[in-house]
Amino acid sequence: MLPASRCEGDLFAIPKFSLDRGDVEDLTDELRGFHQQFQACFMRSEPRENFFLYMAGQFSNLERKSIEPIALQVENGNVRAMQRFVSDVVWDEKAMLREYHTLVNEDLGDPEGILIFDESGFAKKGDDSVGVSRQYCGSIGKVDNCQVGVFAAYASRHGYAFLDKRLYVPQKWFEDTHLSRREKCKMPPDLPFSTKPQLAAEMYRELRAEGILPFKYVVADSIYGANPDFIGAIEERVGTTYFVSMPSDTLCWLQRPSTEKTSIRGKGGTKVKLVVPETEKKPVTFATLASNINAFFWYRRKVSEGTKGPIEYEFTKRRITLCKGGLPCKTVWLTVKRTLGADRKYTYYISNAPVSTQLRRFVWLSGVRWAIEQCFEEAKSELGMDHYEVRKYPGWNHHMLTSMLAHFFLWHLNIRLGKKSTLRYAVAA
Repeated sequence: MLPASRCEGDLFAIPKFSLDRGDVEDLTDELRGFHQQFQACFMRSEPRENFFLYMAGQFSNLERKSIEPIALQVENGNVRAMQRFVSDVVWDEKAMLREYHTLVNEDLGDPEGILIFDESGFAKKGDDSVGVSRQYCGSIGKVDNCQVGVFAAYASRHGYAFLDKRLYVPQKWFEDTHLSRREKCKMPPDLPFSTKPQLAAEMYRELRAEGILPFKYVVADSIYGANPDFIGAIEERVGTTYFVSMPSDTLCWLQRPSTEKTSIRGKGGTKVKLVVPETEKKPVTFATLASNINAFFWYRRKVSEGTKGPIEYEFTKRRITLCKGGLPCKTVWLTVKRTLGADRKYTYYISNAPVSTQLRRFVWLSGVRWAIEQCFEEAKSELGMDHYEVRKYPGWNHHMLTSMLAHFFLWHLNIRLGKKSTLRYAVAA
C-alpha cells in the first residue's frame, strides 16, 4: 500500500498507477508515435526499427526480456541485428535525453517538482560485464557479484519517471589489471573514476544546465547526503531545497559554538589555526542528540497504510550546526524519524529549508523517495529492466535508456487515459 504522505501530502499528492496486463486495444500505433520523437537520434532506418522492436518486446508477455527472446518474439526480429543495435550501434543519447525530458516536462513538469537520486543493483554471474564486482546489491540485500547504477528520477503532483542514469564502475576497473576488460567492454578511454555521489552530482548539474524540467526539491539517501560533492552541487543553485538522509554518527551542535585563533608551533614554524575553545560544549552525534529529546517534542504521524493497519512514526526537528573537522560548519534543519515501541529505530535527515519551515513539510519530504523505488519496481517487474545480458558499456546505457523511456510511455498513457484509469496494456509488435 502507498504511504498516506504520498496521497495526502503537506504540499501535494504524488499520484499512483497500476500496471495490470489485460485485453486492451492494440497500442502499437501509439508506440510508433512515441518513437517518431527519437528518429533523428539514429543515422539509419534499421536501428530506428530495432529501437521500436526492442521496446515492443519489453511490453510483451515474455518471461525473460533479454535480447534473444525479444528478437525471436517480435515480428521481423533478428537476434544478431538487435545485439549489434543495443551494444555497438551509435545512439545520440544526449539528443534522446533532451527530447525525453521535454516529453516528461509536458506531462509531469511542475515548479515544485522533486529530483530524487538513488542506486539500484543488478546481480550478474561472471566477471566479464562492464563494472561488475563484488559489492552491495540492494535488490538481493547482500554483497554479491553485481553491477550498480545510479539513477535520477522526477516526481510531481502529476506522476513520476526516470530522468537519467550512470553506471558505477568500481575503482579496480581503472587499474592496469583490467585494461583488456575495459577494451572488450568498450569503456570510453577518457572515462574517469567517479564515486556514486559524484555521478549523482554530475547528473544534477546536467539537468540544471539543461533547464527543461522545473524542480524545487532534491531528495537522496545518506550515501549522497553525507557527500560534500553532491551537497555542494545542489548548493550552487539558490532556491533549491535538499532533504537528505544522514548517518547516525554525524556530529553537530545545538548551539553554534564560538571559535578562536591559536598559534601552533611545529617544524615548519608557527601556524595560526582556528579552534573551538575548551569552554564550549563538545559536538554530539545525531544519535546522542535524538536520544535526549523529551517525548513532549515528538509528533506521531501516519506515513503508511499497511495490511495490518496504519504504520506510524514519530518525528521531531531541530536547528543544528554541523561539525566538520572539529569546527562549526553550516547550520541546517535536522529531522529525526523514529519507530514506535520499545526497540526504537531512528532515521536522520538534514535540510537547507528556510528557518520558517514547519515539521509537516519534512514529514512529507521523508515519504517522497518512494517514487524512485516505484520506478525501479515497475521497470524491473513489468519491462525487464534487470533482464539484460549485455556486457559492454554502451549496451548497458542503451538498455537502461530504453527501459526508462518504456516506463515513461506507460505513464503517458495513464495520463492520457485519465488519472482514475487502471492501465492495462498488451503491445503487439
